[in-house]
Amino acid sequence: MGVFSKLFGASDIQTQLEKLYVPMFQMMGMTTAKAKSTFRDLYRQAENEAKAEGSINLPTNLGDVLLQNEGSRPETQSMLAKRRKEGVRDEDIRWWMNRHELDRKMMTKFDDMSKFALFLKLLQEDRLSEEEAGRQVKKYFPIFGDSDDTSTSSGDDRPLPFELKDRINFYVQARSQKDPAKYKEDMARSSSFNDLIRKEIKAGNV
Repeated sequence: MGVFSKLFGASDIQTQLEKLYVPMFQMMGMTTAKAKSTFRDLYRQAENEAKAEGSINLPTNLGDVLLQNEGSRPETQSMLAKRRKEGVRDEDIRWWMNRHELDRKMMTKFDDMSKFALFLKLLQEDRLSEEEAGRQVKKYFPIFGDSDDTSTSSGDDRPLPFELKDRINFYVQARSQKDPAKYKEDMARSSSFNDLIRKEIKAGNV
């Protein structure tokens, strides 16, 4: 949502991210100490992953670089064309790629934590099976990743590009406030949240 629109520079990224995420963890019911330790654990995971992948030092203007090279580099053109096919725009590419890599990774880890919390709630409180709980999580949360990945879903249930995340956050916020009943109905009738989003992108609502 709006809070995710802030861009972070390469300097002191850990401090800036901690200021963002600790209050969010507290809003989830964590004590200050627990929120801080949770942030440190997730940040360490993100940092280790980025170092292992060799992405820790990616430039924070990568989106601009990709767009500038789109017309002259076939590999860049192919990569962005796949995303544009899913409704990604230039501003989405800049929003996602003009970030510190650890900012991107912390976003995905926070999303994973939120999904897992719902999954546990559905298992423990609602007594759903693991299969049904997993299906319900996909109805309430967008799943991001490689849109060509059909290992766990297919068709319009496939992963959405990360670049769409900000627009989806604003869509969720707007619909939750303006027409919550119809929004809930639309989610229930869709095979997944990704299915709903793809329909809404085609309709020009996202």
